[in-house]
Order: sequence, then structure tokens, then C-alpha cells
Amino acid sequence: MESVVEEKMESMEDKEREHEESNPQVYDQQDQQHAPLNHKEFVEQFQDFLSELIVGDPLLQDLPSQVTVEEIRSQIALEHGQAMTVNVRRGDDKVLPIVVLQNATVADLKKAIRHYFHLNLNRDGDGDRHISWRYVWKRNWLYFNGQKLTEDKTLLKDYGIFNSSEVTFIKRLR
Repeated sequence: MESVVEEKMESMEDKEREHEESNPQVYDQQDQQHAPLNHKEFVEQFQDFLSELIVGDPLLQDLPSQVTVEEIRSQIALEHGQAMTVNVRRGDDKVLPIVVLQNATVADLKKAIRHYFHLNLNRDGDGDRHISWRYVWKRNWLYFNGQKLTEDKTLLKDYGIFNSSEVTFIKRLR
């Protein structure tokens, strides 16, 4: 996977080099006009480049344009069979595709759910909203195939949860 990204970057650099060689006077003028990029400009240009790269790659095209390193690693782990997608159904019937390692525990799944929400809130511009996960887990269970996932240290596969399994939130009764 990493070699594919490197190959695409080299290909883009080669194309740019060829274009520069065919139009040298244009690039000399541009180089004189551009000051060094500040951090924000560099990040924006890099995000644009990364977005183009992701859209063009069949393995990465499912990722959002503002992808994080963790999301790329998760996607690579999925492709290599080291991770699985657990579909978590919320109370409003929205299904969340949560990626966890094959040997993940219930606690790992909860952490991945928290991370998923945090990323989506930041992408939607609601990053300043706070979710009390202690409250969420105090009021709700994760539920799979007739059983509550009560033990955080238990492996998901011990509950029978594998790739593409669907876990739901249910309210705890007082």
C-alpha cells in the first residue's frame, strides 16, 4: 500500500518536472513570485494533494478528504485482514462503520466509537461540543445477538463478533 502511494507521488513529481522543462520561463517567474509557505498554507496544499491521491486510489477512495493517519492505518489493516469493521447501529437507526483490530476487546470498540464521533464532530464543525462518554456508557449497553457486552476486557470474538457484525446501542434499565 505504501509503495503505491510512493509510486503515485513519484509519478506526479515526474509529470511536474516534465511540465517545468517544457515551460522553463513560466516556472522561473513563478518561483520568484512565491515566498516560502507558512505552516497553514503548506497544510492546505498538502491536504489538497492528499485528497487528489486518495480519490485516485481504489483502496483509499472510501476515506474522507480530510483523512487522518489513523484512518489510513485502519484502512491498510482492513486490506491486510488485520482489522474488521463492526457496524454499530445507533438509536436513530444510523449505522456507523467502526474499524477495530481482529483481537479487539469491548473497551477497544468503545474507544473506537468515541474516536469516530470525535472525528465526525470536528469535520462537521461541531468540534467544540462535548460528549460525556461516562454518561453514555452508564446509560447504554452495546448489544449483540441477544447478549449485552458487559465486560470491557472480553474479546469481541468471544461474543461472536466478526467482520461486518452489527452491534446496537440499547438503553440500560434502572
